Amino acid sequence: MSDIILTSVLTCPACGHVESCEMPTDACQWFYECTACGAVLKPKPGDCCVFCSYGTVPCPPIQAGDDCCGG
Repeated sequence: MSDIILTSVLTCPACGHVESCEMPTDACQWFYECTACGAVLKPKPGDCCVFCSYGTVPCPPIQAGDDCCGG
């Protein structure tokens, strides 16, 4: 298995702002407030967190092959 990547680049769907973020390793991040426009990002249907929806890298539990949020 390859190493877990802990940094993902989020892209705001409202304004296109791009920001590099450290991902939590022990929980899903369901909300993220864009630092540029203030939009609150939420996961897309079927995704467990904002990193899986808007990031360049899925969250650490998904990378590890775990059932992230029990869903």
